[in-house]
Amino acid sequence: QEFRDKYEAITATGARMDFIGHLQTNKIKYVAGRAGLIHSLDSVRLASEIDERCKKLGVTQDVLVEINIGDEESKTGISKERISEFLDEISTFSSIKVRGMMTMAPKCENNHEFRKYFKESYAIFLDFFAKKSHNIREAVLSMGMSDSYRVAIEEGSTLVRVGRRLFIK
Repeated sequence: QEFRDKYEAITATGARMDFIGHLQTNKIKYVAGRAGLIHSLDSVRLASEIDERCKKLGVTQDVLVEINIGDEESKTGISKERISEFLDEISTFSSIKVRGMMTMAPKCENNHEFRKYFKESYAIFLDFFAKKSHNIREAVLSMGMSDSYRVAIEEGSTLVRVGRRLFIK
């Protein structure tokens, strides 16, 4: 009930809530149909659960597919080698609309290292949208955080997450 109260208070202002972070299947009931955009679709099982929940609600959920661009075992996301196969697998879900992709670069020492990962993510993003038939006019590529947002924007990011940069000098 507390979540519903907070959700209603926020959306009553006209604000849109997105879901950022790893989404567990047992939390889908709170997020599906409420989040404007789920930023972290990272498995067929999660896609299936979101699809089923949204069918029951009679809504379509916008999502970003999370790419594990650095192939880090400690991070969630789809491997770059499997992204095309994954997108084909989830294409049958009628209540999910892939709006784009999201990635988090590994920890890097300098902008040159970030750039390598962002260039590769951008190429995957372009490849998907060039090959697939869809009606998305404003696709989203979410990459870059407080320490890398400038390079991410230079390499094609349309959405960055800069929380720490906003609150810490």
